[in-house]
Amino acid sequence: MEAKTSRSELTRAAILDTALEMAAADGLESLTLGELAKRLNLSKSGVFSRIGSREGLQVAVIEEYARRFLQDVFTPAMREPRGLPRLNAIMRLWLARARDVDIRTGCIFCAGAFEFDDRDGPLRELMLEKVLGWRAALKRTVIQAIDAGHLRPDIDADQLVFEMDGLFVALMREARFLRDPKAPERAWAAYERLIDSRLAVPGSLPSTPL
Repeated sequence: MEAKTSRSELTRAAILDTALEMAAADGLESLTLGELAKRLNLSKSGVFSRIGSREGLQVAVIEEYARRFLQDVFTPAMREPRGLPRLNAIMRLWLARARDVDIRTGCIFCAGAFEFDDRDGPLRELMLEKVLGWRAALKRTVIQAIDAGHLRPDIDADQLVFEMDGLFVALMREARFLRDPKAPERAWAAYERLIDSRLAVPGSLPSTPL
């Protein structure tokens, strides 16, 4: 029984891996149980028994992408001291993940924002929840940097989060559409200027290459 459960979990993991690749390349609407079954050499019923309906598959992909994103970016950054060290770590890990993963495969958060910007429904609501959750985490870290005296007390935390998020969106366009190999380094340089203009002590941000 335990071996059967283990095989089932491995198959589900393979389904999610393949579905993530499909969604990153062609959007969440490209996902179908039939195409997944074909790519994995499984029966359609075999895919359904492990993942559920097509909408269930799309939900599972969004949840799994969000889990991996937080695992790669937010969780390791939490080991850094509160304030600017943690904020810098988040941005460094975020850009590094973009360079090593999302630039090659595509970012489901970025693509999904355009795919579902004018399409109401549960998938849009879930995507919105994940994106807003991430931005809320960024804002908390910015506020901690203000409270720690690293950033000026008069700055607008929402504005800084908007600009940080905008850097990431620009990075994805520059790297994937314009195919600029220096896009990640340009994004980090832009972030350094962004933070340097808001430091409580001007010039106290150490310049560290991405």
